[in-house]
Amino acid sequence: MALSPEERAAKVADLMWARDGASTWIGCQLGPVTPGTAELSLTVQDHHTNGHKICHGGVMFTLADSAFAFACNSYNRLAVAHVASVTFLAPVGVGETLTARARMIHQRGRSGICDVEVTDSKGETIAQFRGHSREIGGQHFEETDNA
Repeated sequence: MALSPEERAAKVADLMWARDGASTWIGCQLGPVTPGTAELSLTVQDHHTNGHKICHGGVMFTLADSAFAFACNSYNRLAVAHVASVTFLAPVGVGETLTARARMIHQRGRSGICDVEVTDSKGETIAQFRGHSREIGGQHFEETDNA
């Protein structure tokens, strides 16, 4: 029996998470992944801060980029980042929990566009990320009926 889109996304997320050394190493926590969406969170610790003692932009970018990766791969088609950019809107300090919510806004052929909003524990937007994905062929797991 073919997997539902939700089952497919969950299976891809489990497989990717098991291999994702970067996201786990910096302390990301994987949240829900559904077709075209993903959520990851991170609590800012001392080793995530820059010389201003605020969360390093590269850490926020990595959190958003990881959410983007889970969202664009949720269809069980291998996809990588083609272009990505971030706009930082507010600083955050140690102890703050950041949540990155990714949503595919366009998918056509092998190309996709995903928006990621990074919020703090009060729900305020801290950063906006946009990633362009490119499917490279292949699947995370063998599946003949991948609609």
